[in-house]
Amino acid sequence: MSTRPHAVAFDVIETLLTIEPLRERLVGIGQPEQLLQPWFMRFQRDSMALSLSGDFGAFHDVARQALRTDTEHTASEADIDHVLEGFAGLPAHPDAEPALRRLSEAGVRVGCLTVGNPDATARFLEDAGLARHVDRVVTAEQAGVWKPSPSIYRVAAHRLGVAPRDMALVAVHAWDCHGAKRAGCGAGWCSRLEGEYGDVFTPADATADDLVTLADRLLELPER
Repeated sequence: MSTRPHAVAFDVIETLLTIEPLRERLVGIGQPEQLLQPWFMRFQRDSMALSLSGDFGAFHDVARQALRTDTEHTASEADIDHVLEGFAGLPAHPDAEPALRRLSEAGVRVGCLTVGNPDATARFLEDAGLARHVDRVVTAEQAGVWKPSPSIYRVAAHRLGVAPRDMALVAVHAWDCHGAKRAGCGAGWCSRLEGEYGDVFTPADATADDLVTLADRLLELPER
């Protein structure tokens, strides 16, 4: 049975922030803007592959190698630096701040659980005006493992001071929600990116088209 979470951990990349501005940086180094999604998907796949094989790759190292491959090794290291530097200035989605505020004001502990670089994540939260609503940030680099390994969701719950069953992950990726559910946590899925929730994944506890509505639906779940 789905119950109201005591803590909510938000995915960051594509859930709280948009990576769309990176398209302009790709064009600036002579690459097609359509490369953005294939590159980001390769980056995620390679990160997961390293984690599954018992290894760990830092965010920028894996993202750099993925971009080398997807540009067919035509981009210089300086070009790749230019693109990767764009991660530091990515903007928040308009519904990010009101969703975090809604949960925080309702007494729910709010965290971020991200594969992103710790320093870049901290800068993003400050620049976007989100840091004041966030109690804890847990990154893959700090946990030593990538999502969707069950252990990273349990680390996030521990850092937020709750049992896994009392924390919900919020993400725009169904695979991320599935990972949280398999770890014994709750999950809320926003359809902004994928449109429909994949039927091969464990269903989320709440779904919505935007983060504010999703926050409300998590708050409306019955108490345990």
